[in-house]
Amino acid sequence: MPSKKRRRKEERPKIHPKNKYSDNPPDFALLASLYPSFKPFVFYSREGRPKIDWTDFNATRELTRVLLLHDHGLDWWIPDGQLCPTVPNRSNYIHWIEDLLSSDIIPKTNSNGDNVRGFDIGTGANCIYPLLGASLLGWSFVASDVTDVALEWAERNVKSNQHVSELIEIRKVKCSQNTHTPEVLNNTESTCSEEGEGLPSSSFHMPESKDKRYHGPPILVNVVRDGEKFDFCMCNPPFFESIEEAGLNPKTSCGGTHEEMVCPGGEKAFITCIIEDSAVLKQSFRWYTSMVGRKVNLKFLIAKLREVGVTIVKTTEFVQGQTCRWGLAWSFVPPTKKIIAPHVTEKNIISFMLEGLQRQFGAVQVLQSVESFFHAVGASCKSNASTFTVDITASTDHCNVLLRNEVKHHDEVASCSNVQEASPNLCFRVSVFQQIPGTLLIKGSLQHRDSPLSGLFSSIIQQLEDALRSKFCREKANF
Repeated sequence: MPSKKRRRKEERPKIHPKNKYSDNPPDFALLASLYPSFKPFVFYSREGRPKIDWTDFNATRELTRVLLLHDHGLDWWIPDGQLCPTVPNRSNYIHWIEDLLSSDIIPKTNSNGDNVRGFDIGTGANCIYPLLGASLLGWSFVASDVTDVALEWAERNVKSNQHVSELIEIRKVKCSQNTHTPEVLNNTESTCSEEGEGLPSSSFHMPESKDKRYHGPPILVNVVRDGEKFDFCMCNPPFFESIEEAGLNPKTSCGGTHEEMVCPGGEKAFITCIIEDSAVLKQSFRWYTSMVGRKVNLKFLIAKLREVGVTIVKTTEFVQGQTCRWGLAWSFVPPTKKIIAPHVTEKNIISFMLEGLQRQFGAVQVLQSVESFFHAVGASCKSNASTFTVDITASTDHCNVLLRNEVKHHDEVASCSNVQEASPNLCFRVSVFQQIPGTLLIKGSLQHRDSPLSGLFSSIIQQLEDALRSKFCREKANF
Protein backbone atom coordinates (compact mmCIF):
# COMPACT_ATOMS: atom_id res chain seq x y z
CA MET A 1 0.00 0.00 0.00
CA PRO A 2 2.69 2.58 0.78
CA SER A 3 4.24 1.98 -2.64
CA LYS A 4 0.94 2.76 -4.37
CA LYS A 5 0.55 6.00 -2.44
CA ARG A 6 4.12 6.95 -3.23
CA ARG A 7 3.63 6.24 -6.94
CA ARG A 8 0.43 8.28 -7.05
CA LYS A 9 2.16 11.20 -5.40
CA GLU A 10 5.08 11.05 -7.81
CA GLU A 11 2.83 10.93 -10.86
CA ARG A 12 0.68 13.89 -9.88
CA PRO A 13 1.79 17.05 -11.68
CA LYS A 14 2.19 20.12 -9.52
CA ILE A 15 0.92 23.65 -9.73
CA HIS A 16 3.38 25.93 -11.55
CA PRO A 17 6.23 26.84 -9.14
CA LYS A 18 5.91 30.55 -9.99
CA ASN A 19 2.22 30.49 -9.13
CA LYS A 20 1.45 32.60 -6.07
CA TYR A 21 -0.58 29.70 -4.70
CA SER A 22 1.94 26.90 -5.26
CA ASP A 23 3.10 26.91 -1.63
CA ASN A 24 0.30 28.97 -0.12
CA PRO A 25 -3.17 27.92 -1.28
CA PRO A 26 -6.02 30.34 -0.55
CA ASP A 27 -6.78 30.55 3.18
CA PHE A 28 -10.57 30.75 3.35
CA ALA A 29 -10.59 31.51 7.08
CA LEU A 30 -8.16 34.41 6.67
CA LEU A 31 -10.04 35.80 3.69
CA ALA A 32 -13.33 35.57 5.60
CA SER A 33 -11.84 37.56 8.50
CA LEU A 34 -10.53 40.25 6.16
CA TYR A 35 -13.48 40.51 3.77
CA PRO A 36 -16.93 40.51 5.44
CA SER A 37 -18.64 39.95 2.07
CA PHE A 38 -16.88 36.57 1.77
CA LYS A 39 -17.55 35.40 5.33
CA PRO A 40 -21.17 34.20 4.76
CA PHE A 41 -19.91 31.72 2.14
CA VAL A 42 -17.37 30.01 4.43
CA PHE A 43 -18.30 27.05 6.63
CA TYR A 44 -16.24 24.46 8.49
CA SER A 45 -15.97 20.70 8.10
CA ARG A 46 -16.08 18.29 11.04
CA GLU A 47 -12.31 18.44 11.10
CA GLY A 48 -12.43 22.22 11.38
CA ARG A 49 -11.32 22.86 7.83
CA PRO A 50 -12.75 26.02 6.20
CA LYS A 51 -14.65 25.31 2.98
CA ILE A 52 -17.04 26.89 0.51
CA ASP A 53 -19.98 25.42 -1.40
CA TRP A 54 -18.64 24.99 -4.93
CA THR A 55 -22.19 24.55 -6.23
CA ASP A 56 -22.98 28.14 -5.24
CA PHE A 57 -22.10 30.55 -8.07
CA ASN A 58 -22.18 33.49 -5.66
CA ALA A 59 -19.59 31.78 -3.48
CA THR A 60 -17.20 31.01 -6.34
CA ARG A 61 -17.60 34.52 -7.73
CA GLU A 62 -16.91 36.14 -4.37
CA LEU A 63 -13.85 33.92 -3.86
CA THR A 64 -12.45 35.04 -7.23
CA ARG A 65 -13.19 38.67 -6.38
CA VAL A 66 -11.38 38.63 -3.03
CA LEU A 67 -8.42 36.66 -4.38
CA LEU A 68 -7.92 39.17 -7.19
CA LEU A 69 -8.19 42.04 -4.73
CA HIS A 70 -6.14 40.52 -1.91
CA ASP A 71 -3.34 38.93 -3.91
CA HIS A 72 -3.24 41.01 -7.09
CA GLY A 73 -4.65 44.41 -6.16
CA LEU A 74 -7.38 44.14 -8.80
CA ASP A 75 -10.96 45.39 -8.51
CA TRP A 76 -13.16 42.92 -10.35
CA TRP A 77 -16.75 41.81 -10.84
CA ILE A 78 -18.96 39.93 -13.32
CA PRO A 79 -22.77 39.76 -13.61
CA ASP A 80 -24.77 36.63 -12.87
CA GLY A 81 -24.38 33.79 -15.36
CA GLN A 82 -21.01 34.81 -16.81
CA LEU A 83 -18.09 32.38 -16.60
CA CYS A 84 -16.32 32.71 -13.25
CA PRO A 85 -12.62 31.75 -13.52
CA THR A 86 -10.51 30.13 -10.83
CA VAL A 87 -7.53 32.40 -10.17
CA PRO A 88 -4.87 29.73 -9.39
CA ASN A 89 -5.64 27.76 -12.56
CA ARG A 90 -5.58 30.86 -14.77
CA SER A 91 -2.28 31.91 -13.19
CA ASN A 92 -0.76 28.57 -14.23
CA TYR A 93 -1.47 29.39 -17.88
CA ILE A 94 0.09 32.86 -17.58
CA HIS A 95 3.28 31.48 -16.03
CA TRP A 96 3.57 28.73 -18.67
CA ILE A 97 3.49 31.37 -21.40
CA GLU A 98 6.11 33.27 -19.41
CA ASP A 99 8.29 30.14 -19.58
CA LEU A 100 7.78 29.83 -23.34
CA LEU A 101 8.71 33.47 -23.95
CA SER A 102 11.82 33.28 -21.79
CA SER A 103 13.07 30.03 -23.36
CA ASP A 104 15.57 29.91 -26.20
CA ILE A 105 13.56 27.39 -28.24
CA ILE A 106 12.80 30.04 -30.86
CA PRO A 107 14.59 33.35 -31.35
CA LYS A 108 13.20 36.52 -29.82
CA THR A 109 11.72 38.65 -32.58
CA ASN A 110 10.26 41.44 -30.44
CA SER A 111 11.30 44.83 -31.79
CA ASN A 112 9.90 46.54 -28.68
CA GLY A 113 12.62 45.34 -26.35
CA ASP A 114 11.19 43.63 -23.29
CA ASN A 115 7.63 44.80 -23.92
CA VAL A 116 5.50 41.67 -24.30
CA ARG A 117 2.25 41.87 -26.25
CA GLY A 118 -0.41 39.17 -26.04
CA PHE A 119 -3.77 38.44 -27.64
CA ASP A 120 -6.58 36.93 -25.53
CA ILE A 121 -9.12 35.08 -27.69
CA GLY A 122 -12.61 35.38 -26.19
CA THR A 123 -11.66 37.28 -23.05
CA GLY A 124 -15.18 37.13 -21.60
CA ALA A 125 -16.71 39.48 -19.08
CA ASN A 126 -14.06 38.39 -16.57
CA CYS A 127 -11.07 39.51 -18.71
CA ILE A 128 -8.97 37.40 -16.36
CA TYR A 129 -5.91 36.70 -18.50
CA PRO A 130 -5.15 40.31 -19.48
CA LEU A 131 -5.70 41.47 -15.90
CA LEU A 132 -3.36 38.83 -14.48
CA GLY A 133 -0.75 39.20 -17.23
CA ALA A 134 -0.70 42.99 -16.91
CA SER A 135 -0.63 43.06 -13.09
CA LEU A 136 1.87 40.21 -12.60
CA LEU A 137 4.24 40.78 -15.51
CA GLY A 138 3.46 44.16 -17.09
CA TRP A 139 2.34 42.60 -20.39
CA SER A 140 0.08 44.47 -22.79
CA PHE A 141 -2.95 42.78 -24.36
CA VAL A 142 -5.55 42.94 -27.05
CA ALA A 143 -8.59 41.15 -25.61
CA SER A 144 -11.28 40.12 -28.10
CA ASP A 145 -14.90 39.09 -27.68
CA VAL A 146 -18.16 39.13 -29.61
CA THR A 147 -21.05 39.63 -27.16
CA ASP A 148 -22.09 43.03 -25.86
CA VAL A 149 -22.24 41.84 -22.24
CA ALA A 150 -18.72 40.40 -22.35
CA LEU A 151 -17.31 43.53 -24.00
CA GLU A 152 -19.07 45.87 -21.57
CA TRP A 153 -17.92 44.09 -18.42
CA ALA A 154 -14.42 43.42 -19.69
CA GLU A 155 -14.13 47.17 -20.33
CA ARG A 156 -15.46 47.91 -16.84
CA ASN A 157 -12.97 45.56 -15.23
CA VAL A 158 -10.12 47.17 -17.14
CA LYS A 159 -11.18 50.75 -16.32
CA SER A 160 -11.60 49.82 -12.64
CA ASN A 161 -7.85 49.17 -12.49
CA GLN A 162 -6.12 52.33 -13.63
CA HIS A 163 -2.66 50.92 -12.92
CA VAL A 164 -3.07 48.41 -15.78
CA SER A 165 -5.82 49.98 -17.92
CA GLU A 166 -3.37 51.48 -20.42
CA LEU A 167 -1.99 48.01 -21.12
CA ILE A 168 -5.28 46.38 -22.19
CA GLU A 169 -7.33 47.03 -25.35
CA ILE A 170 -10.80 45.47 -25.57
CA ARG A 171 -11.58 44.65 -29.21
CA LYS A 172 -15.00 43.79 -30.60
CA VAL A 173 -15.11 40.93 -33.09
CA LYS A 174 -17.28 41.77 -36.07
CA CYS A 175 -19.24 38.89 -37.51
CA SER A 176 -19.32 38.40 -41.25
CA GLN A 177 -22.51 37.53 -43.11
CA ASN A 178 -21.31 33.96 -43.56
CA THR A 179 -20.94 33.22 -39.85
CA HIS A 180 -23.46 32.54 -37.14
CA THR A 181 -23.32 34.77 -34.09
CA PRO A 182 -23.45 33.09 -30.69
CA GLU A 183 -26.89 34.61 -30.13
CA VAL A 184 -28.19 32.93 -33.28
CA LEU A 185 -26.67 29.61 -32.32
CA ASN A 186 -28.28 29.69 -28.89
CA ASN A 187 -29.12 32.25 -26.26
CA THR A 188 -29.29 29.87 -23.33
CA GLU A 189 -26.99 30.17 -20.33
CA SER A 190 -25.63 27.25 -18.36
CA THR A 191 -24.50 26.27 -14.94
CA CYS A 192 -21.46 24.04 -15.10
CA SER A 193 -19.20 22.02 -12.91
CA GLU A 194 -16.82 23.12 -10.28
CA GLU A 195 -13.14 23.12 -10.43
CA GLY A 196 -13.53 21.47 -13.82
CA GLU A 197 -15.38 24.58 -14.96
CA GLY A 198 -17.97 22.57 -16.78
CA LEU A 199 -16.06 19.48 -17.84
CA PRO A 200 -18.09 16.37 -17.06
CA SER A 201 -16.44 13.22 -15.82
CA SER A 202 -15.63 10.47 -18.30
CA SER A 203 -18.48 8.30 -17.01
CA PHE A 204 -21.08 10.55 -18.62
CA HIS A 205 -22.36 9.98 -22.13
CA MET A 206 -21.34 12.89 -24.34
CA PRO A 207 -24.00 14.07 -26.75
CA GLU A 208 -22.47 15.06 -30.06
CA SER A 209 -23.55 17.69 -32.54
CA LYS A 210 -24.01 16.65 -36.16
CA ASP A 211 -21.79 19.41 -37.56
CA LYS A 212 -18.23 19.18 -36.25
CA ARG A 213 -16.96 22.29 -38.04
CA TYR A 214 -16.65 25.73 -36.52
CA HIS A 215 -19.00 28.29 -38.08
CA GLY A 216 -18.80 31.03 -35.46
CA PRO A 217 -17.38 34.54 -35.53
CA PRO A 218 -13.78 35.16 -36.65
CA ILE A 219 -11.12 34.09 -34.16
CA LEU A 220 -7.79 35.52 -35.37
CA VAL A 221 -8.02 36.13 -39.10
CA ASN A 222 -10.04 39.34 -39.68
CA VAL A 223 -9.59 40.26 -36.02
CA VAL A 224 -5.82 40.75 -36.00
CA ARG A 225 -5.11 43.91 -37.98
CA ASP A 226 -2.70 44.24 -40.87
CA GLY A 227 0.86 44.60 -39.69
CA GLU A 228 0.14 43.72 -36.06
CA LYS A 229 2.69 41.57 -34.25
CA PHE A 230 2.20 39.66 -31.02
CA ASP A 231 4.41 37.56 -28.80
CA PHE A 232 1.61 35.11 -28.10
CA CYS A 233 -2.09 34.40 -28.19
CA MET A 234 -3.99 32.48 -25.53
CA CYS A 235 -7.45 31.01 -25.30
CA ASN A 236 -9.85 29.28 -22.93
CA PRO A 237 -12.01 27.73 -25.69
CA PRO A 238 -15.63 26.62 -25.51
CA PHE A 239 -15.19 23.04 -24.33
CA PHE A 240 -18.58 21.61 -25.26
CA GLU A 241 -20.61 20.63 -28.30
CA SER A 242 -24.00 21.20 -26.68
CA ILE A 243 -25.50 22.99 -23.71
CA GLU A 244 -26.71 19.61 -22.38
CA GLU A 245 -23.14 18.34 -22.29
CA ALA A 246 -22.02 21.48 -20.44
CA GLY A 247 -24.37 20.72 -17.56
CA LEU A 248 -23.67 17.00 -17.13
CA ASN A 249 -21.44 17.23 -14.08
CA PRO A 250 -23.07 19.44 -11.45
CA LYS A 251 -20.32 19.22 -8.83
CA THR A 252 -20.11 22.98 -8.60
CA SER A 253 -21.10 26.15 -10.34
CA CYS A 254 -18.79 28.41 -12.30
CA GLY A 255 -21.52 29.97 -14.39
CA GLY A 256 -20.91 30.40 -18.08
CA THR A 257 -23.01 31.57 -21.00
CA HIS A 258 -23.68 29.51 -24.09
CA GLU A 259 -21.20 31.66 -26.00
CA GLU A 260 -18.45 30.87 -23.48
CA MET A 261 -19.17 27.17 -23.12
CA VAL A 262 -20.48 25.76 -26.41
CA CYS A 263 -19.76 25.66 -30.13
CA PRO A 264 -20.45 23.01 -32.81
CA GLY A 265 -17.65 20.46 -32.57
CA GLY A 266 -16.62 21.68 -29.10
CA GLU A 267 -13.05 22.58 -28.26
CA LYS A 268 -11.66 20.33 -31.00
CA ALA A 269 -13.39 22.36 -33.72
CA PHE A 270 -12.61 25.71 -32.09
CA ILE A 271 -8.89 25.02 -31.61
CA THR A 272 -8.71 23.54 -35.12
CA CYS A 273 -9.93 26.91 -36.39
CA ILE A 274 -7.18 28.66 -34.38
CA ILE A 275 -4.65 26.31 -35.99
CA GLU A 276 -6.00 27.10 -39.46
CA ASP A 277 -5.87 30.84 -38.72
CA SER A 278 -2.31 30.47 -37.48
CA ALA A 279 -1.33 28.87 -40.79
CA VAL A 280 -2.48 32.11 -42.45
CA LEU A 281 -0.94 34.54 -39.97
CA LYS A 282 2.24 32.47 -39.47
CA GLN A 283 4.89 34.61 -37.78
CA SER A 284 2.51 37.40 -36.78
CA PHE A 285 2.71 35.57 -33.44
CA ARG A 286 5.81 34.03 -31.87
CA TRP A 287 3.68 31.51 -30.02
CA TYR A 288 0.11 30.35 -30.57
CA THR A 289 -1.39 28.70 -27.49
CA SER A 290 -4.67 27.31 -26.22
CA MET A 291 -5.96 25.55 -23.16
CA VAL A 292 -7.34 22.06 -23.83
CA GLY A 293 -9.99 20.55 -21.58
CA ARG A 294 -9.76 16.94 -22.72
CA LYS A 295 -6.53 15.03 -22.99
CA VAL A 296 -8.02 12.81 -25.70
CA ASN A 297 -8.16 15.81 -28.08
CA LEU A 298 -4.43 16.50 -27.90
CA LYS A 299 -3.44 13.75 -30.34
CA PHE A 300 -5.85 15.00 -33.00
CA LEU A 301 -4.75 18.63 -32.56
CA ILE A 302 -1.04 17.77 -32.68
CA ALA A 303 -1.63 15.82 -35.90
CA LYS A 304 -3.41 18.87 -37.30
CA LEU A 305 -0.40 21.00 -36.40
CA ARG A 306 1.86 18.64 -38.32
CA GLU A 307 -0.36 19.10 -41.36
CA VAL A 308 0.03 22.89 -41.38
CA GLY A 309 3.81 22.71 -41.02
CA VAL A 310 4.57 24.23 -37.62
CA THR A 311 8.20 24.24 -36.51
CA ILE A 312 7.66 23.37 -32.85
CA VAL A 313 4.89 22.01 -30.60
CA LYS A 314 4.89 22.13 -26.80
CA THR A 315 2.39 20.72 -24.31
CA THR A 316 1.96 20.89 -20.57
CA GLU A 317 -0.55 20.08 -17.85
CA PHE A 318 -2.16 22.64 -15.57
CA VAL A 319 -3.17 21.43 -12.12
CA GLN A 320 -5.25 23.18 -9.48
CA GLY A 321 -6.84 21.04 -6.79
CA GLN A 322 -8.53 18.11 -8.52
CA THR A 323 -8.76 19.97 -11.82
CA CYS A 324 -6.51 19.17 -14.78
CA ARG A 325 -6.21 21.11 -18.00
CA TRP A 326 -3.67 20.79 -20.78
CA GLY A 327 -1.80 23.54 -22.57
CA LEU A 328 -0.97 23.36 -26.29
CA ALA A 329 1.54 25.74 -27.89
CA TRP A 330 3.02 25.93 -31.37
CA SER A 331 5.09 28.25 -33.55
CA PHE A 332 6.06 28.86 -37.15
CA VAL A 333 9.29 30.61 -36.14
CA PRO A 334 12.32 28.46 -37.04
CA PRO A 335 13.88 27.06 -33.85
CA THR A 336 17.26 28.35 -32.76
CA LYS A 337 18.60 24.82 -32.45
CA LYS A 338 17.60 21.36 -33.49
CA ILE A 339 15.24 19.83 -30.98
CA ILE A 340 15.66 16.14 -30.25
CA ALA A 341 13.02 14.28 -28.30
CA PRO A 342 14.43 12.95 -25.01
CA HIS A 343 13.53 9.33 -25.82
CA VAL A 344 15.52 9.33 -29.08
CA THR A 345 18.93 7.77 -28.48
CA GLU A 346 19.96 7.26 -32.12
CA LYS A 347 18.42 8.34 -35.39
CA ASN A 348 17.50 4.78 -36.27
CA ILE A 349 16.61 3.57 -32.76
CA ILE A 350 13.81 5.05 -30.65
CA SER A 351 12.76 3.66 -27.31
CA PHE A 352 10.28 4.46 -24.58
CA MET A 353 9.19 3.00 -21.27
CA LEU A 354 5.74 1.68 -20.43
CA GLU A 355 5.42 2.15 -16.69
CA GLY A 356 2.57 1.39 -14.33
CA LEU A 357 1.20 -1.54 -16.32
CA GLN A 358 -1.86 -3.11 -14.82
CA ARG A 359 -1.18 -6.55 -13.37
CA GLN A 360 -3.06 -8.53 -16.00
CA PHE A 361 -0.87 -7.13 -18.79
CA GLY A 362 2.64 -8.17 -19.72
CA ALA A 363 5.06 -8.39 -22.64
CA VAL A 364 2.89 -10.91 -24.53
CA GLN A 365 -0.19 -8.68 -24.50
CA VAL A 366 1.83 -5.59 -25.45
CA LEU A 367 3.53 -7.44 -28.32
CA GLN A 368 0.13 -8.54 -29.64
CA SER A 369 -1.14 -4.97 -29.44
CA VAL A 370 1.88 -3.68 -31.35
CA GLU A 371 1.10 -6.11 -34.15
CA SER A 372 -2.61 -5.22 -34.11
CA PHE A 373 -1.84 -1.48 -34.15
CA PHE A 374 0.05 -1.68 -37.44
CA HIS A 375 -2.05 -4.48 -38.93
CA ALA A 376 -5.14 -2.25 -38.51
CA VAL A 377 -3.85 0.11 -41.23
CA GLY A 378 -2.81 -2.70 -43.55
CA ALA A 379 0.92 -2.76 -42.83
CA SER A 380 2.73 -6.09 -43.16
CA CYS A 381 3.57 -7.53 -39.74
CA LYS A 382 5.69 -10.56 -38.86
CA SER A 383 5.89 -11.34 -35.16
CA ASN A 384 8.27 -13.63 -33.28
CA ALA A 385 6.95 -14.67 -29.89
CA SER A 386 10.26 -16.20 -28.81
CA THR A 387 12.27 -12.99 -29.31
CA PHE A 388 9.34 -10.62 -28.55
CA THR A 389 9.75 -8.71 -31.80
CA VAL A 390 7.48 -7.57 -34.64
CA ASP A 391 8.90 -6.69 -38.07
CA ILE A 392 6.77 -4.08 -39.84
CA THR A 393 6.72 -2.96 -43.46
CA ALA A 394 4.55 0.08 -44.13
CA SER A 395 3.86 1.92 -47.37
CA THR A 396 3.45 5.66 -47.80
CA ASP A 397 -0.33 5.27 -47.57
CA HIS A 398 -0.07 3.27 -44.35
CA CYS A 399 2.18 5.90 -42.79
CA ASN A 400 -0.16 8.70 -43.80
CA VAL A 401 -3.14 6.92 -42.26
CA LEU A 402 -1.23 6.44 -39.01
CA LEU A 403 -0.15 10.07 -38.83
CA ARG A 404 -3.66 11.29 -39.57
CA ASN A 405 -4.83 9.11 -36.67
CA GLU A 406 -7.42 7.47 -38.91
CA VAL A 407 -6.98 3.78 -38.12
CA LYS A 408 -9.19 1.73 -40.43
CA HIS A 409 -9.94 -1.94 -40.80
CA HIS A 410 -7.10 -3.62 -42.64
CA ASP A 411 -9.39 -4.63 -45.50
CA GLU A 412 -9.98 -0.95 -46.30
CA VAL A 413 -6.28 -0.23 -46.84
CA ALA A 414 -4.08 -1.95 -49.39
CA SER A 415 -1.63 -4.29 -47.75
CA CYS A 416 2.08 -4.10 -48.49
CA SER A 417 1.88 -7.22 -50.62
CA ASN A 418 -0.29 -5.32 -53.10
CA VAL A 419 1.97 -2.27 -53.27
CA GLN A 420 4.04 -1.74 -56.39
CA GLU A 421 7.70 -2.56 -55.89
CA ALA A 422 8.67 0.96 -56.90
CA SER A 423 6.65 2.41 -54.04
CA PRO A 424 8.85 3.29 -51.05
CA ASN A 425 8.35 1.34 -47.84
CA LEU A 426 9.27 2.01 -44.24
CA CYS A 427 10.72 -1.12 -42.63
CA PHE A 428 11.40 -1.32 -38.91
CA ARG A 429 11.34 -3.69 -35.96
CA VAL A 430 9.59 -3.19 -32.63
CA SER A 431 11.01 -5.12 -29.67
CA VAL A 432 9.50 -5.55 -26.22
CA PHE A 433 11.78 -5.99 -23.20
CA GLN A 434 10.74 -6.79 -19.63
CA GLN A 435 12.36 -4.38 -17.16
CA ILE A 436 10.91 -4.67 -13.67
CA PRO A 437 7.41 -5.83 -12.72
CA GLY A 438 4.93 -3.37 -14.20
CA THR A 439 7.51 -1.80 -16.56
CA LEU A 440 8.41 -2.64 -20.17
CA LEU A 441 10.93 -1.11 -22.57
CA ILE A 442 9.66 -0.73 -26.13
CA LYS A 443 12.31 -0.20 -28.80
CA GLY A 444 11.79 0.69 -32.45
CA SER A 445 14.70 -0.01 -34.83
CA LEU A 446 14.73 1.43 -38.35
CA GLN A 447 15.91 -1.21 -40.83
CA HIS A 448 16.71 0.99 -43.83
CA ARG A 449 17.78 4.51 -42.92
CA ASP A 450 18.00 5.58 -46.57
CA SER A 451 14.28 5.05 -47.14
CA PRO A 452 12.41 8.19 -48.30
CA LEU A 453 9.96 7.51 -45.47
CA SER A 454 12.58 7.34 -42.70
CA GLY A 455 11.72 10.88 -41.62
CA LEU A 456 8.30 9.62 -40.51
CA PHE A 457 9.74 6.94 -38.21
CA SER A 458 9.86 9.08 -35.08
CA SER A 459 6.25 10.28 -35.46
CA ILE A 460 4.98 6.75 -36.05
CA ILE A 461 6.70 5.41 -32.95
CA GLN A 462 5.20 8.33 -31.02
CA GLN A 463 1.73 7.29 -32.22
CA LEU A 464 2.45 3.73 -31.09
CA GLU A 465 3.61 4.98 -27.70
CA ASP A 466 0.42 7.01 -27.22
CA ALA A 467 -1.74 4.03 -28.17
CA LEU A 468 0.04 1.63 -25.82
CA ARG A 469 -0.03 4.07 -22.91
CA SER A 470 -3.72 4.65 -23.42
CA LYS A 471 -4.46 0.93 -23.44
CA PHE A 472 -2.15 -0.50 -20.81
CA CYS A 473 -1.00 2.17 -18.38
CA ARG A 474 -2.77 3.63 -15.41
CA GLU A 475 -4.06 7.16 -16.03
CA LYS A 476 -0.96 9.24 -16.27
CA ALA A 477 -0.17 12.58 -17.89
CA ASN A 478 3.40 13.15 -19.00
CA PHE A 479 3.61 16.04 -21.45
